[in-house]
Amino acid sequence: MSKSRHYWKEIAAFKEQLRDAIPLDELRQLHERDARMHLLYAARQFGIVAVCGVLLWRLTNPLLWIPLAILEGFTFFNMTTLLHEVVHNSVFKSTRRGWERVLGLAYASTSGISASQFTRWHLDHHDNLGDEDDDPKRHWLSPKRNARWFKLLYCTPVLMPLYFRAAAAEARSYEPELRRRIRNERLATMALQFSVMGALLFFGGWGPMLRIQIVPYFLVFPVAFTLNRLGQHYNIDPTHPLKWATLMKPSRLWDFLFVYSNYHLEHHYFPRVPFYNLRKLHMRLRPLYDGLGLKPHTYRQIVWQWFVLNRAPHTDWELADARPPGPPSPVRGVDRPAVAAGTSSGRVAARIAIR
Repeated sequence: MSKSRHYWKEIAAFKEQLRDAIPLDELRQLHERDARMHLLYAARQFGIVAVCGVLLWRLTNPLLWIPLAILEGFTFFNMTTLLHEVVHNSVFKSTRRGWERVLGLAYASTSGISASQFTRWHLDHHDNLGDEDDDPKRHWLSPKRNARWFKLLYCTPVLMPLYFRAAAAEARSYEPELRRRIRNERLATMALQFSVMGALLFFGGWGPMLRIQIVPYFLVFPVAFTLNRLGQHYNIDPTHPLKWATLMKPSRLWDFLFVYSNYHLEHHYFPRVPFYNLRKLHMRLRPLYDGLGLKPHTYRQIVWQWFVLNRAPHTDWELADARPPGPPSPVRGVDRPAVAAGTSSGRVAARIAIR
């Protein structure tokens, strides 16, 4: 099924503004890919999994093993960041299909997903950001009930059936050959996950299996997934394509835990910039952000707004607050509340205004 490529149509009028934000030579440097750098990060991530696994096998004191299980769960999740680099051909200086395929399958193996599904899903997300139907992330995964109890389900093992149901629903629109490949890959990754679980139970018993596999994968992974998503496209200005992702405040802690995927707005501006250059890109784009009136957020702030204040996804959470100086929204003031609330009239107003 053909999609609209909504994002690229909407952002076309602003591409010159993005190009003017960074000198061309500097932008080229930020786009330079270094396979050695990528593989060093990959080695670090697999090394963390291995070291945590060994320690979690031996340690039984909750004060020691719980922090390690949290680290392992975040590492399981952020393997998708490395897979994400493969999707955007950001590993090697030139395309190497064979090696990219091997790396993609390896990175997908820690989370039980299909590398091929992730590739198609993610590229469709980039092409159709802002479209309620054609963006699979927004259409299938964004909570359709703005209720705290329902949002909290995404921080629990319920995330797994929610995600796989969403992936299966989107896959129905794919060509038969791709659907077969996705099914085979998913079966292989799930078989690997259950094999590891079975081996841990057989050789170590319930304790090692719970500490190494169950707690990191089923209890920590969903929290990491939800936090990461909260910093992507939930707090946005729907009236301006350059503000369709959330600007996050730089943090060395989150740089480590999310392997730089916390710089999501920067990534949508320049998708081919390798993850290890996204922090530099963020610093270089600060004058642009100031001009747009974009406010950087912390994860503490967005968690508070999402769960406590019960903000709706894909809306302007700062609408009621004082805005920093910036260009006025293309939407008339009378339409702003409707746009921020995500109503149909607001969406129409936004679409008209940015054309």
